[in-house]
This record gives sequence, C-alpha cells and structure tokens, in this order.
Amino acid sequence: MKINVFFTPLGVDDLYFKDKTTVVIDVLRASSTIITALNNGAKEIIPVAGIESAIKLSGGMFGGHTLLCGERNTKKIDGFALGNSPFEFTKEIVSNKTIVLYTTNGTKALTKTKFSENLFVGSFLNLNSLTNHLLNLNNNLEIVCAGSNNHFSIEDALCAGFICDKILQKNKDAVLTDSAKAAVTLKKKNNQNVIETLLDSDHGKILIENGFEKDIEYCAQVSITDIIPYYNNSSIKILNIL
Repeated sequence: MKINVFFTPLGVDDLYFKDKTTVVIDVLRASSTIITALNNGAKEIIPVAGIESAIKLSGGMFGGHTLLCGERNTKKIDGFALGNSPFEFTKEIVSNKTIVLYTTNGTKALTKTKFSENLFVGSFLNLNSLTNHLLNLNNNLEIVCAGSNNHFSIEDALCAGFICDKILQKNKDAVLTDSAKAAVTLKKKNNQNVIETLLDSDHGKILIENGFEKDIEYCAQVSITDIIPYYNNSSIKILNIL
C-alpha cells in the first residue's frame, strides 16, 4: 500500500485520479459539513465547481426536495438556502433532501478528483471509520487536501497526517511518499493540539473573524461518527459497507 498526499489540488490533472482510490479533505469546512448533512439524513450531496453550475443544476431539480447551499469566502451566498456551517445542516432542514453544494475549496477538490475509482470524503469527524475502511481496501491511496485558494492549509495537512499515521500503525508495510511523510511529521508535532492548530490556522482566523469559532471547535472533534461519504455518479452518499 502506497500513500501519497497532495497539499493542494493545484496543478494535478483530473485524469491523474482515474482508477485511483482517493480521499478529499477540507476540514474547515466542506468535508465536515458533508459528513454532518449525511449523518442528519440528507439523501445525497452534489458537489459543484462553480456558483453558476450550482444554480443551473438546482433549477432543473425538484425544488421542494433540493437545497441550494454554499459559501464564498466563508459567507453564505445570496439567494442560497444554506451556507457551509455544519450547524445549519440540521435533521429538520436536510432530512431526505438533495443538497447541491458549492464551496470555495472543498467542492472544487471533489470535482477535480471525480474520475477516481473510489472517492471518499474525510475529516477529523470520521477519522477512525474512514481509516479502517481504507485499511480493508488495501489499495494505493491518494489524499487530496483542498487547501485554501490553492494554498497550503495546515488543518487539511494535519488530518492527512492522522490518516497516514493510523494506517501505518496497523500496516507496517505501507509506503509513504515524501509529502505523506511530511504530513505524519506534522501530525506527531501537533498530536494533542488539534483544536489549537485549527484555531491558529490562517483559515481558522478568517472563520473566527466572521463569527464561526464554534464551527472550528466542532470540526476539531475526532471520530464522532462512522459515516463515510462516497462519491458515485456525480453525487455523494453514505457508503454502505457489507
């Protein structure tokens, strides 16, 4: 099992991911929000790479069963039902709904990797269940950090490091690329300081400035759900593990 980490999707061709097993991470906040929405009963999440695409797609669907959601620079887009805070995606609002989602970084990374044979969404929230499933698959693995506007994000790299380290603990034969080794080094340095690292991150500071500190605290929780979001046929649903 070989594990590689991309710290941003920038410069990677979409077709690179064909036949690959891939995990996309956007801790703050798209991954965490997708996991929360599915955990609260959403039927599916359709990630899109642009605002116009989101509006066009949602307009052609059954309005009562579809929610147009997303953010630009942390704030809810005018005319959208919800933004990108996991606290907005309650059971009462999202149950049995299709969610069309656009975010500044996370959904772009998901559409970039859509040709993967297996494509999962990861965050701290589903860390244990996701890594256990990856170990069972025993495939070579690409971990893609969404980053922030094509720049490195420490929170995504830290989560990638946690995934790599957990796999290494149970599969001593796993091989790490240089970037995966760097992610593990970051994890070992910040092993007990997930919340502090997220609060002090560049994106964390922006979220705090915009009133989303509670979102950061929520997204820093480790393994609070077994949900594994799985991308297939242009939408993300809960993976059913037999």
